[in-house]
Amino acid sequence: MKTAVELFDELNTQDETTEVEAKGAGPINRSVMESVCAFSNEPGLGGGYILIGAAKDEADLFPHYTSEDIGDPDKLQSDLATQCNTLFNVALRPRIAIEQVNGKNVMVVWVPELQTGQKPAYFRTDGLPRGAYRRIGPTDHRCSEDDMALFYADRESYDRTVLKRTSLADLDLAAVNLYRTLRERVNSAAEELTYDDPELMMALGCLDPESRKHLTVSGLLLFGTSAALRREMPMVRADYVRVPGTYWVQDPDDRFRTVDMRGALITLVYRLVEAVHADLPKGFMLEEGEIQADSTGLPVKALREAIVNALMHRSYRVNSPVQVIRYDNRIEIRNPGYSLKSEDSLGTPGSETRNPSIAAVFHDTNLAETKGSGIRAMRRLLEQAHLAPPTFESDREKNLFTARLLLHHFLSEEDLHWLMAFDHFDLNDNQKRGLIMLRELGAIDNQSYRQQAGLDTLTASQDLRAMRDLDLLEMKGKGSATYYQPGPLLLTIGLGGKQVGRTDSSVRSAGLNTPPPAPNTPPPSLNTPPPSLNTPPRAANTPPPVPVNGQGQRTALLGGLSESLRERLGQVGKRTPNKALVELLIVDICRTRPHTKEELALLFNKREHYFRTEYINPLVTSGRLLYRHPDVLNHPDQAYMAAPE
Repeated sequence: MKTAVELFDELNTQDETTEVEAKGAGPINRSVMESVCAFSNEPGLGGGYILIGAAKDEADLFPHYTSEDIGDPDKLQSDLATQCNTLFNVALRPRIAIEQVNGKNVMVVWVPELQTGQKPAYFRTDGLPRGAYRRIGPTDHRCSEDDMALFYADRESYDRTVLKRTSLADLDLAAVNLYRTLRERVNSAAEELTYDDPELMMALGCLDPESRKHLTVSGLLLFGTSAALRREMPMVRADYVRVPGTYWVQDPDDRFRTVDMRGALITLVYRLVEAVHADLPKGFMLEEGEIQADSTGLPVKALREAIVNALMHRSYRVNSPVQVIRYDNRIEIRNPGYSLKSEDSLGTPGSETRNPSIAAVFHDTNLAETKGSGIRAMRRLLEQAHLAPPTFESDREKNLFTARLLLHHFLSEEDLHWLMAFDHFDLNDNQKRGLIMLRELGAIDNQSYRQQAGLDTLTASQDLRAMRDLDLLEMKGKGSATYYQPGPLLLTIGLGGKQVGRTDSSVRSAGLNTPPPAPNTPPPSLNTPPPSLNTPPRAANTPPPVPVNGQGQRTALLGGLSESLRERLGQVGKRTPNKALVELLIVDICRTRPHTKEELALLFNKREHYFRTEYINPLVTSGRLLYRHPDVLNHPDQAYMAAPE
């Protein structure tokens, strides 16, 4: 259980998070109990902390959390325990501790996650679904009917569901024979190899044990024919998407090429890995004194593990394909279904899977690493190939998991030579890799740093603050929106091996491929570098820089839109806007090129905060808009792009 000091440290570093909620001093009210309910219910979260007596000081230049005395601690503990015992359909048992911070009493409440069979906890007076809450990001959300399916489905895994319209005739015998071949390689004495096909399907949980006629979901997915899969689960497929450039729809005239794949999972893995790997650049490296050359590039085992992870752990309740998107500098693998393990515990021993029958077949045939070691294997393989470590993003709100594999060598000889300039700072290896990542991306935040380093949130924050204190990094934003850019000393030493000098009015930067600032961004301060001289030339479809004054900005933005988009935008302003039509127009505008939230608000003549809350955030949550910089959500040049149609 964390201490109050540790929780204050986390709050002042990241603000409230999925696992930490701050409450001011006061009585145990409905808001506190909603957080208790949400932490108890959220699947895979493990629970969360409520810090009572944490007040946010907004008067300071940089708002931060301070302690305020909670009054009578005995009464507060008694009230919380009583309400946890009486308000809900099940009695909740949080752990409570009273601690002193700066001479004031505060209360730390640890709320453990309920067992699957006890969920969902809900307020008796409200009933279901409205009386139940989930923890989504740093907020508590009232449950809907869709959430009820999530809670109750956990009691019987979905891949054991019987599909009444299927039969043994829907089996792909080539896939069944491939399983036998792979299983024999692993264990030639395996008992199931002596079974006939119906008995084998029964043993693997792929056939209905009662009727002995119908396939289960796992049976159809693992061994079904393409025709049967198209008939029963038409959206369950894998798409290989080749996108030119480094951003989605970077060039509208050369958008992307897609190969759709469908078939039994046990054969689909090989087809998908081969299609992606054949499209990757390859090379060979002969070390001095060696006879045999080593191949360079993305290890095929790491690619296979990432693809297997997506097919094995995805949610098959969601009618959406797995996408493998190949950019010039990286591969993104997206699958429906957030990770059942928290992001901080990815790569640690132990496995949690929503598809146990499918996972068992992958493990029995060595298509997947032993349980819980797949992500560790990917990290090890990429490190051995001198590539950047993989990053992962689990989005509970969008029910999406994304794995990213960078394709360039992370610590080249040039990088190592550049890092020698920082030897006297006594930086650890993670901090040095963080500097390289910062140089590549232009900015870095806690999430992107801890993923490349494999650290927990608090250690990552300490590393970043240490580099900030050395003037190597400059902190921007606040709370959960905090990110870091190159600091004064880093700019002086230089980025990419080039020296950066200072003048009285500006700092010249070298090496950051940063696009021009957004239209509503205030003029840069004296310590902010102007756009890099290394910025690539403006693409043909990218509008020219926007003038400084507000009306001039909007006029220039309108000039970059087609006549039909300008006409639709004009119609929105002439009547009470239909939200669905406005959302469609936003997506179509972002399909032409990435737009910042400032640009979109300006085009629609709305206040930025209102427009982001009412329109942009819901579109991102629904997956209709994508981040331009998904690796660093707080990137200063963050913009929004339309998702593929």
